Amino acid sequence: MIHTFQNMGRYFCVDTNSGAVHELDKPACTLLERLTPPLNAEECPADVLAELELGGFDRAELCEIYTELRELEQSGQLFTSDECEAFAASLRPAPLKSMCLNVAHDCNLRCAYCFAAQGDFGTGRELMPLATAKAAVDFLLAHSGNRRNLELDFFGGEPLMNWSVVVDTVAYARSLEPANGKNFRFTITTNGLLLDDEKIAFINLEMANVVLSLDGRRHVHDDMRPTPNGHGSYDLVVPQYQKLVAERQLQDPDRSEYYVRGTFTRKNLNFAQDVLHMADLGFRKLSMEPAVLEEALPFALREADLPAILAEYDRLTEQLATRRDIDFFHFMLDLGQGPCVLKRLRGCSCGNEYCAVTPNGDIYPCHQFVGLEDWRMGSVHTGAWDAQKQAELVRAHLYNKPECRECWAKFYCGGGCNAANVLYRGTLFKPTPLSCELERKRVECAIALAAC
Repeated sequence: MIHTFQNMGRYFCVDTNSGAVHELDKPACTLLERLTPPLNAEECPADVLAELELGGFDRAELCEIYTELRELEQSGQLFTSDECEAFAASLRPAPLKSMCLNVAHDCNLRCAYCFAAQGDFGTGRELMPLATAKAAVDFLLAHSGNRRNLELDFFGGEPLMNWSVVVDTVAYARSLEPANGKNFRFTITTNGLLLDDEKIAFINLEMANVVLSLDGRRHVHDDMRPTPNGHGSYDLVVPQYQKLVAERQLQDPDRSEYYVRGTFTRKNLNFAQDVLHMADLGFRKLSMEPAVLEEALPFALREADLPAILAEYDRLTEQLATRRDIDFFHFMLDLGQGPCVLKRLRGCSCGNEYCAVTPNGDIYPCHQFVGLEDWRMGSVHTGAWDAQKQAELVRAHLYNKPECRECWAKFYCGGGCNAANVLYRGTLFKPTPLSCELERKRVECAIALAAC
């Protein structure tokens, strides 16, 4: 399986199964699109040559290109066979390595697009007691097998609303590291409203990564992320983010992991301007996620918006080609090594290597499944764990998703978001078409940017 495309006036080919990426010129790309593998014939097919000659291409050049393409095929870089499917049948449940702690089912913002029902996940506003957080840490340790490195992500709602539990949970987990031979890596996601000097210092000391929510330009951010009384939050959070990031980078430039994460809706389809605005604020590591929601919402992205969104990704790519001070999450691909086979097959590890815990101790496959009662997997208080649901999630690899099997970008994606599939397609095994289109476009842009 191959995929050819153009971006920034250049031509590319992706060989899906090998992961090889080739930059071509127009004659090579045009010829390649007309060839049927395997290229057994030593000479280029006469009918293809005749067609392209009529289109103005040079016959001798096409013959030379054909020879080069045939050599690529013979060297395993073009028209390669799929060797990953054989591993799919051997997939098994895995020990836990990461856990999302929903320490607050409450929030001090009322973001219009919030998947968590503006903080409470539709289950009522609640903060996680320390006893539950400790039980969650114990559960993670008990189900981590021989993994040494474990991850805890403090999430919400807004986790800073339950700050003492965050601090005490970090201390508790650290106290268990030596006796259990484990190393905890902590992360936190925040809307920034409650950031102060004390919290910034603690986050920069203990959190290996921090995600800071900001939607870009002031009017865009304030429109989607108001306070409960309807006021904007941009001016409240941006200075605190700038301080946190500046101190983080000063503390250790090589360990300054963070992301300023935005969300775009159909109200700001010119989201490239928001990415550049955040960069101009001094933030280097950026993410801008699409709001894939129920189409009934006035700001939800729709298929009719696709041409505008795809064109905007192209504009963003052109801008980033000249702005090497920006690391844009969705355009970061490892074209040399790439993900391991397991990551290629199922992408997300929810319900296997990863799970989420609610304030009352219930366990779900991930934070986006929270509130879907059919997907409750157990409890950290009782130690219950639904092995049947875990097995179903193991089966949700891309070879059990017919639409994914035929997709050229399947190994970059791994089958899409399982929670979104359940919410919008009613099953783990059908990805959401809009998300698929956006993923394919982002991969194309990432490849083109890497070639600059």
